[in-house]
Amino acid sequence: MLILVPVFVGLGFWQLDRAGQKRQLASTQETRRNAPVLELDGRVLDSDDVEHRMLEVSGIFIPEKSVFIENRKYRGKAGFHVITPMKIGTSDRYLPVNRGWVRTPPKEEQSALVRVTGRAVVPQPPAIQLGGGFAPDSSQRRWPFFTLENYAAWSGLAVYPFMVLQSPDDAHGFVRNWASKPVDETMHIGYALQWFAFALIVAVIWFRISLVKQSRKEAPE
Repeated sequence: MLILVPVFVGLGFWQLDRAGQKRQLASTQETRRNAPVLELDGRVLDSDDVEHRMLEVSGIFIPEKSVFIENRKYRGKAGFHVITPMKIGTSDRYLPVNRGWVRTPPKEEQSALVRVTGRAVVPQPPAIQLGGGFAPDSSQRRWPFFTLENYAAWSGLAVYPFMVLQSPDDAHGFVRNWASKPVDETMHIGYALQWFAFALIVAVIWFRISLVKQSRKEAPE
């Protein structure tokens, strides 16, 4: 009891803390999505400052450095997300832009100057990676998932610490229907209640066992 109850109570408060983090994240996302569009002009920006914000940027796509993310679904059909770096003015940094979904990887020539709007995100690898992760070779352009670290190593480009999901309202690009998964804190609150319940159950069982032992000691021979 002295071990389990503190452990279960501690896990309960940890889940409440996680719920608080999710609340803060949801508030940050809502604030940034409603903020004015930020013009990206080549200056250095940190992902913590711009993630979830709408950005606007002018530059030139570099299609020979595009990669195609496999097994992306749209209306039940499998295809690819096309991620192309954009060179911004005279800056030596490149902005990866997820331009949307296609059935087959396109063949493109280098484009003229374009203007793109979209939401800044930091792509994450899948929670479970088989085979020790994914490290693309120099000729591999079809990837199972996208991370900025893999892309910087593969392309040799200096990339921003975030990418942009191109807006569906832009005139150029491919099919874009970005699902925004809501941040839900209720799961963590439910887990916290479970851990507190386990602590209570252990305490009740210990108390009942103690009463039984005490009554046996007090019973006449």
